[in-house]
Order: sequence, then C-alpha cells, then structure tokens
Amino acid sequence: MSYLRFEKALMTNLQESLPKEVLRTNRSGAYSCTTIVDCNIRKYHGLLVVPIPELDEDNHVLLSSLDVTVIQHGAEFNLGLHKYQGNHFSPNGHKYIKEFDCDTVPTTIYRVGGVLLKKEVLFQHYEDRILLKYTLLDAHSSTTLRFRPFLAFRSVREFTHENGYANRDYSEVDNGIKTCMYPGYPELYMQFNKKNEFVFQPDWYRGVEYPKEQERGYYFNEDLYVPGYFEMNIRKGESIVFSASTSEIKSSKLKKMFDEEKKIRSPRDNFFHCLINAAHQFHLEDKVSGETYLLAGYPWFKVRARDTFIALPGLTLGIEEHDYFEKVMDTAAKGIMDFIEGRPLSVKIYEMDKPDVLLWAIWSLQQFAYDLGRDIFLKKYKELARAIIDFYLENRHPYVKFMENGLLCVEGGDQTPMTWMNSVSGGRPVIPRNGYIVEVNALWYNALCFCAELAEYNEDEEARAKLAGFAERCKVSFGSTFLNQCGYLFDYVDGEKVDWSVRPNMLFPVAFDYSPLTNEQQKNILDMVTRELLTPKGLRSLSPKSDGYRPIYAGPQSQRDLAYHQGTAWPWLFGFYAKACLKLYKQSRLSFLERQMVGFEDEMTQHCVGTISELYDGNPPFKSRGAISFAANVAEILEASQLLEKYRL
Repeated sequence: MSYLRFEKALMTNLQESLPKEVLRTNRSGAYSCTTIVDCNIRKYHGLLVVPIPELDEDNHVLLSSLDVTVIQHGAEFNLGLHKYQGNHFSPNGHKYIKEFDCDTVPTTIYRVGGVLLKKEVLFQHYEDRILLKYTLLDAHSSTTLRFRPFLAFRSVREFTHENGYANRDYSEVDNGIKTCMYPGYPELYMQFNKKNEFVFQPDWYRGVEYPKEQERGYYFNEDLYVPGYFEMNIRKGESIVFSASTSEIKSSKLKKMFDEEKKIRSPRDNFFHCLINAAHQFHLEDKVSGETYLLAGYPWFKVRARDTFIALPGLTLGIEEHDYFEKVMDTAAKGIMDFIEGRPLSVKIYEMDKPDVLLWAIWSLQQFAYDLGRDIFLKKYKELARAIIDFYLENRHPYVKFMENGLLCVEGGDQTPMTWMNSVSGGRPVIPRNGYIVEVNALWYNALCFCAELAEYNEDEEARAKLAGFAERCKVSFGSTFLNQCGYLFDYVDGEKVDWSVRPNMLFPVAFDYSPLTNEQQKNILDMVTRELLTPKGLRSLSPKSDGYRPIYAGPQSQRDLAYHQGTAWPWLFGFYAKACLKLYKQSRLSFLERQMVGFEDEMTQHCVGTISELYDGNPPFKSRGAISFAANVAEILEASQLLEKYRL
C-alpha cells in the first residue's frame, strides 16, 4: 500500500479532492502545481510556472494545463477538468480516475471503458522543463490520444483575458511546436517523443475560475488560449512522453530522460521521507550567479533572510546535508556583510535589515557548530559571528540600540513591522512591537553566551571575559524587564507600556541552549504555553484569553491581515516547543510529544500532499491556510522528528 495514495471514491468527490494540491519544483525557482484531480484552483497553479528575470521578479504561468482526450471508435473521453462560471465543472475527467499516488512521482491511473491509462508527472531538476509520461496499460481496440494545451503567458499575480494582441503564430520543431504569446516572454516548446499531428485550431476558453482566489477576496476569473491540439495513436504497453519547456530538446531523448530523472527521485513512503522531499523543494540555485538559496515557501514567497536562518538547520543539518548548509550560508554571508558594511545587497535575499535577523543567523551557525564541531565552525564562520556581535555592540544597526542594561532596544516597531509578527493593515503594523522585545533579547543573550563559549574554546580569554560580561548584564536585565508577577513573560516592553498578551515568543528563551531564566521560571512559561497556545498543528500566535484573539485566517486580505498573528497556529513554533520540553523534562515528555506529531503526519494527505502549509486556524478543525508549503514549518517538524528519534535511543 502506497503512503500517499488516494482511491476512486475520494478522487471523484470534488469536495474532498479539490482542496488537495500537489507541488513539484526544479530547484531553480520554477514549479508545477495543481490539485490531485488536475483542476487548477489558484491563479498560482500551472503545469509550467517559471521565473523570467528579464521581465520582473515574479513567476509566470506559461502552460496552465494539458487536457488529454482518449479516442476509441470515434468516441471521445476528455480527462481534463476546469471550473467555469456558475460552479460548472467541465469536462469532468475526474470521474475516470481509478487512483492517484504520489510516492515517487505524481501518478494517476484512468479507466475509460476497457482503456487503462497511466499518467506520471516529473519536473526536470535545474531545467525549466516539465515531463509527462502516458502509458497505455490496457486497451482492447485501437486508441488515439489528443493533447490540448491551455496557455496563459502571465504573471502569477495577474490574469489573462481574450485579446487581439496575443500572438497566434507557431513554428514546428522536432515532434512538436514552439510558440510565444507576448513580447518579452520566452518561447514555449511543446514536444513529444514520437511523431504526431498538430492541428492548428486557435480558440479562447472563457470564464475559467479559481475558487481559492475567490475565497481570499481576489479577482478569480480568466480566459485561457488554446492554439490547437496534438494527436497520435498509442499501442497497448506503449509510453508517450510530453515535454513543455523554454528550450528545445531532441525528442528521441525524452523517454530516457524521464526514466533517468525518475530513478533519482527520493521516495515519499513515510512521514520522514515526505519531509525530506519537501525540504528539497525549497532549494534554489540561481542559474546566472550560481548562488544557493532557500525559498521561504510556495507558491508566492521569495528568499527571506529570517526564514532562511530559521529553516536552514532543519532543512540541511537535520538530514545530514551539511554541504547545502554551507552553500546557503556562504551566499547569505555575502548579504550579511553587505548590510553590516553599508553596501547594497549583492545577493537576492529580502529583509536582511530586520532587528532579529542577524541574531537568527548566529542561532543557525550555532546549530552548525554543535553538529559539525567547533573547530570547523571557527575555521569557516568565526569572523562572521564576530562581525555580527560587534555590529550590535557598536550600535550600527539602523533599528536597534544596545542599552547600558545589556538589552537590545528596537526602534521604529510602532511604525514598521520589525519581527516575524509582520502583518500590516492600513499601512501600520497589526502588532506594533517596539522597545524591548522578548525573542530579540532571548536571541541576543543566546548569541553572547555562544560566542563567549567559542572564545573560551579558542583560548581567547579577553574576548570570553568581554562577552561573558555582556551576557551577565543581559541576563539580570532580562528577568527584571520581562518576567511578570503572573509567572510568564511580557511580549514587549516599550517604556511604561508593557504587553501582557500571552504569545509564543516567550518560549524562545526556554528553548534556546542558553536561557537567562531559572529552571523553575522556564517550567512556568512552558506550562503556560502548553495550556493556552498548544494545538495539534503548532502553537497559537495569541492565547484565546488575550484581547484581539482572531483564530480564523479567512476572508479578504484586510480580514486575513488582522488574523495573521492574532491566534492562528504555526507549526514551526512546535519545533521549539519540543526542544523546550525535552530540555526541561527529558524522556518524561517523549510520549506526549510523539502524540502531538500525529497532527503533522495527518497533513501529508491533506492540503498540499507531502508537505506542511504556512499556518492553521487556531480553533478546531484547525484548517490549513496560507502558502501550501512553508520552509520553516518543514524544517522545524523535521528537527522535532529527529530530536524525538534521538531521545528514543
């Protein structure tokens, strides 16, 4: 039995199957994404979605979908599925699906009378090429396949509509055609591994709808251009491979290419392997510079600095991919030094200037040091860590001031989001965190202690004494500033203003290796987090008992912005929760944490198959929301899984 397998009863029930999405990436920024029944429900969906840096920073949908029709004895059976106006689905190809599984590559089995047809989908690594392989498993008479491509040639943030400007011209290439709808776009090459007939029959399919965009309060209707169709016969046992790409390929290579690419795909036959596969989907190698990054998520996130440093250890060290950690960190280090030295960033990483970002970088480096050893760390990253610490101590950060009491004070947080709680409404932060912010100073204390430890290991007594002195001053001030009479931590303290909200940020000084709190204080905080914030999908961003609790992330953008960090549950926080539990209670909390992990394994077959969504509603049934795959979530659940495994031994 396949781990990620869905049978006919579910596939033919659109209420159950439409919310389940499937994502494939090429590790260079391009992706393919749709639902398990091949019905696009987002403007971000498409069979071939690629970055076009010559145009802008967005991804662009070139090939939206490919409808396949099975023809026998003159009867046509279209296997496609689209949603049109008036809640009308056509041509209802999902009713022919016998089963779908995604253990190695997304595979759909169709049964049309006596015809049994298998479709497999694969995205070639590091190339903008999607490959689809169709194998006729069984047929009792001559069979013809017709392939009808639906073209968009638009940004993922826009829609296309019938117009007189679209170029209808095409040219024949090796067993296919190439075409380009608009200037500035690359040619789209559509080729097969065998000879076929292309029938030029241009038309617009009008009124295609995307219900996920409607649900999110956006425009949701577009028209798609179909230039015609390809047609060819297929014999029982024969395979036909289709390629859609921005470059031409020798068609005789397609079948061998598909088979070789499939061989190197990692299986998704259990929870852990699903997470590893999902981790690889965030890999991003710039084709021009060769620099290596981590995308923050799919389908709309770019490379964000904070997400990179939070996710990097779990996505690499946790699965023994140390080389990739070093490649990403080496790219990020260029951006860090550009920022520290006041230069424009030479790398494509966003939000490097936020107050906590460089401290998360040190936390990430700390995990590297503990995993590979202090000697390797000192050789590779000692100067980078020292530069970051000095940057804060010398008050050169534009939004942070190092205070006499040893704490870091954030400035401007009442006007601009400064932390991971970064939602904005009406141009202002929904959560205006300013002054002394709890996780910023937890990160600061942890960084000072870690760097002091390294100085001691490196026998640099002067540096050790200096850093240890700063850490001690920070420790004393941390408790007196944040600890309140109820036994938990203020979220931030801004002059006379203190935030009593119960938020998960108080967990970080418990979870980090170095804590400015006593064991008893840490246990009190962990108990509060467990009672008020823990859900089966992570930690709530706000307690239901706190003012402003909005647990449902739904509706138009304005409503979602207000709910984004006001009660929604975030899986990546569970990774730190697990670390805190095991740090304080060891094996006695092991079975409890294992039960909590069940909620994340359930997600492998729910929203986006084999990965974890961005966030979840804070109230039952804890529905998945936001981006369909989120790097920090996958990373921290991977880390939690590995940590639990170590404690089982």
